[in-house]
Formats: sequence, C-alpha cells, structure tokens
Amino acid sequence: MNQAATLKQWKAFCSLDGTGLNGGNGNYNATVSNPRVLCFSSGKGGVGKTSIVTNLAIAISKMGKNVLVLDADLGLANVDVMLGITPKYSIQHVFSGERSLSDIIMRGPGGIRLLPASSGIQELCHLNESEKLFLLNEFDTLEDPVDVMLIDNAAGISDTVMYFNMASQSRVIILTPEPTSITDAYALIKVLSTRYMVKEFSIIVNWTSSRQEAYKIFRQLTAVADRFLGFLSFNFLGHIPKDMSIPKSVRQQKPALELFPESRACKGFRQLAENILNQQVKTSDGNIKFFWKNLLRL
Repeated sequence: MNQAATLKQWKAFCSLDGTGLNGGNGNYNATVSNPRVLCFSSGKGGVGKTSIVTNLAIAISKMGKNVLVLDADLGLANVDVMLGITPKYSIQHVFSGERSLSDIIMRGPGGIRLLPASSGIQELCHLNESEKLFLLNEFDTLEDPVDVMLIDNAAGISDTVMYFNMASQSRVIILTPEPTSITDAYALIKVLSTRYMVKEFSIIVNWTSSRQEAYKIFRQLTAVADRFLGFLSFNFLGHIPKDMSIPKSVRQQKPALELFPESRACKGFRQLAENILNQQVKTSDGNIKFFWKNLLRL
C-alpha cells in the first residue's frame, strides 16, 4: 500500500468545507436471528479497542445472549489482563491435543466466555487438512451455544489482521478523534476494500466529547472513502464518550460495566450493544462454524 498517497488523499480532502461531507448510514431495525461474528480492528493501537470489546461483550451478555470473545491480537494479547483473569491454556494446546476446546475456554465477568487464542494464531495459517477438520469438529463439541462472537483483532494492516477480517461476517473499525487514528483507520479501510473487496464497514468513534463530534468524524471518514475508494457502505454503530471511569477500570483490571455501571461510557456500551443486536443479519453466513471454515479455508 502506498501510505504516502493514502495520507495525501486524506489531508487534501479534509481541507474541504465540512458542510459538504456525507456518509452512508446503514442502520437497521431488525432482531438478530442468526449467530453473529464481529471483528473489531483499528488502524493504530491505543484507541481503546480491547476495552470496548470486553465491555461490549458484557453488555450483550446482560441482554440475554451467549457471548464468546476471541483474543486474536498476537503481539499484545490483553483481553485477559483487562478482565483480571489468567489463562492456563490457549488454542495452541488444542492443536497439540493436550486439551479440548471446552477446556481452554474461560468464564469471564458478566457471564461472557473467553477463547485465549493469541499464542496459537500463527499456527492457524499452517494447519494441514486433518488438523483443520479436527479443530472445526471441536466447535461441535461445545455444550453452550454461542449467539455472538466478538474478535479483538490486532491493530494495523498485517496479514493476520486481514485474515480475521475476511473470515468474519461484520467488520467494525474503531478510531478516536486523533488525526493519526483517523488516517490509519482510512488506510485500513483502503486495504480491506481495494485488496480484499470488502464493501461494508461499521464504525465506532471512541473517546469523544459528544455524539456530534463522533458523527462529524464518521462523515469525514466515509466521505473521503467514498471519493477515493468508490462506493462503500458505512454504518455509524455509535460512540463512547470521554470518561475517566475507563482508565480507572483498566488500572483495576475490572470491566467498567461492573465498577461504574452508571457512567457515561457504560451507557455508551449498552447503546452499542443494542445497536448491534438491532442490526439486520443479511445472510445466514454469520454462524460460528462458518467463521471457522472461512478462517481455516475449508
């Protein structure tokens, strides 16, 4: 990817009058009828992605859904750190036959489950056919159903980031109002749309002063993408306001939804959960087994 050209496109377009910007909004008002797999990515690190994924998982769980979180950040796996739990095993132990999938899935706060896969992510790309089928069959042995699976992806545009995005049903891009976060989010969208033909994205703007600020950033991002990347479909999934309860909860290694349930940020998490559950599932290809078939290329 020509990053210099990408940044030039973004900076040139952001000099336009903001009143002429407009982005697509694909909000739906339908009930989820199929299992969902959502992959959360960001152009750069430090945008609060893991905090959003963990708290969002708890919010969805409290709405009566069975939620599984997959920690897919190979370099900075920290979902377990954020939740204050210590995994004994990872998906690598499933590959070796030492443990079953049920053995490595951990119970987290708010009734969520965590699949600590990070240390085995690279091996996913190098399994032979029999190993892939074995892993796929492991998912059939899970006793508890999965209604929603949230993937905490790594930041950036690496092959692993693309790997999980392409296997998922929905791609959620998280960014903040910082210029570098916005340009890197655009770069990620550019790679996914031009190299991998992804045409639909959901956007979350984190750490904002107001919904108006978040939506303005969303419109800027989608407008520059429409201009330079062709027609894409964008959904403003929501925003999380600036709230010091988030860094406090991170330091205490407990979810904000458990420590500060009435905070502004937690109200934002609950609204995001409602928005996700109210989205229309356009295809039946969102189930968990379909995700793993895609991921393992079966």
